[in-house]
Amino acid sequence: MSGAPPSYCFVALPPRAKDGLVVFGKNSARPRDEVQEVVYFPAVDHEAESKVECTYISIDQVPRTHAIVISRPAWLWGAEMGANEHGVCIANEAINAREPAAETEALLGMDLVRLGLERGTTAKEALDIIVSLLDEHGQGGNYYEDAHSCHSFQSAYLLVDRDEAWVLETVGKYWAAERITEGVRCICNQLSLTTKMDEEHPELRTYAQSQGWWTGEDEFNFAQVFSPADDHLDCCAGKDSLEKQEESITVQTMINILRDKASGVCIDSESFLTTASIVSVLPQNRSSPCIHYFTGTPDPSRSIFKPFIFVDDVKLVPKAQSPCFGDDDPAKKEPRFQEKPDRRHELYKAHEWARAVIESDQEQGRMLRKTMLELEKQGLEAMEEILSSPEPPDPAEVGDLFYDCVDTEMKFFK
Repeated sequence: MSGAPPSYCFVALPPRAKDGLVVFGKNSARPRDEVQEVVYFPAVDHEAESKVECTYISIDQVPRTHAIVISRPAWLWGAEMGANEHGVCIANEAINAREPAAETEALLGMDLVRLGLERGTTAKEALDIIVSLLDEHGQGGNYYEDAHSCHSFQSAYLLVDRDEAWVLETVGKYWAAERITEGVRCICNQLSLTTKMDEEHPELRTYAQSQGWWTGEDEFNFAQVFSPADDHLDCCAGKDSLEKQEESITVQTMINILRDKASGVCIDSESFLTTASIVSVLPQNRSSPCIHYFTGTPDPSRSIFKPFIFVDDVKLVPKAQSPCFGDDDPAKKEPRFQEKPDRRHELYKAHEWARAVIESDQEQGRMLRKTMLELEKQGLEAMEEILSSPEPPDPAEVGDLFYDCVDTEMKFFK
């Protein structure tokens, strides 16, 4: 598993997205047996000079962190993808670059996703926070819960809010970013920025020249300069899936793209599996709420996308959260990962049965999948009503929305 896992991240903005909506989606391709949990953290005021313990290192905490909901591999602190109360969504991709990523423990790309969500009120502010932390602390360490070898990667990010999106690609502490205000964009496990860069590390080009990767004479092309020599720069599976959509892109379109195994967007290989997925809809009209759909389970083609809306009193969902091992967690002790505890949460265990039934492809499996899709459709239709209503949703009704959806799903699996 030395190559970066082939995950895909998407965004569609008006006019390609429907009805003044911004639609964001990601499939998280990770080692097959890894469990992802969906966790909500409320906004918190922190004491002066306190620290935050990330996956491998501690850094200075900020005075206040925003409320966030994230999907993350259950052994680490950060997030593969998620959203905050201000309508910012971030996801990251592990990337192979010309310069190998550091194995020294620092911030993981996934830590930076969570830090960006906790601290940024817009996509651009989150980007500025991520590159500042990257400069201060660097990135590095094992991306997998693996005691036998260190899999370290560089990182790319898709940062989205109600108005715009940013693609941020990083190599060590060096980075480049592009702003996107309309149309569609996909990022995957290869560098994608070329000659259009709206912001960049001040020493990016000097560094490339010092390494002998750029002469300084021809046009600076970020992906060409920093990609491995054997990398064919082509993120085509995801790009084609999004660009070939003839109609306006909706939440359902994005879900369908994430479920597509034939295109390669939904990974189910010997080493990797799409272990969790997210789709978010961010209305440009600020009186409408942002809605975030999480699977919390592997393989979106056999999972239900369940809605979450930020309100002041969100009901926690222990059934989608993995057991906590505290200081005894083998991921926190050095040497790390000497054991692999069972991190499956209740939803994951119930869903394992459903996946087996569907894979058997018998009548029971077909009926179960049909029931799951029907359940999901009811949720999508209810959310459509909320988005089209002139009145904001009743916080008392949506505070336990995700909880109720998980609960209902598990009843079908029993």
